[in-house]
Amino acid sequence: MTHIRRILAALATLAGALVAATAAAPAALAVRVPPPGGAGPARTVPWPMTPAPPQVHTVVIGGMPGWQIALIAAGAALAAAALAVLLDRAWAARKVHPTTT
Repeated sequence: MTHIRRILAALATLAGALVAATAAAPAALAVRVPPPGGAGPARTVPWPMTPAPPQVHTVVIGGMPGWQIALIAAGAALAAAALAVLLDRAWAARKVHPTTT
């Protein structure tokens, strides 16, 4: 019975990952579509053109400092350890202990 539950849990995890990837896909695959009628001085649309958004230049020098990466890793390790201890205590509390008379 536990094998079936583990398989079902693995399938549920994979299904959740697939749903999350599907939800993020439209934003990742978004493209800019040019307006109809072309863009430029020969445009014959009667309404005024909207100004183009300013160009954004990303900074690729440096990145994240090493101490921040180490701090994030240490925080994640502490959170995982605390969660593991809490789950272990909860699991131990659910066990049925035989009583001696």
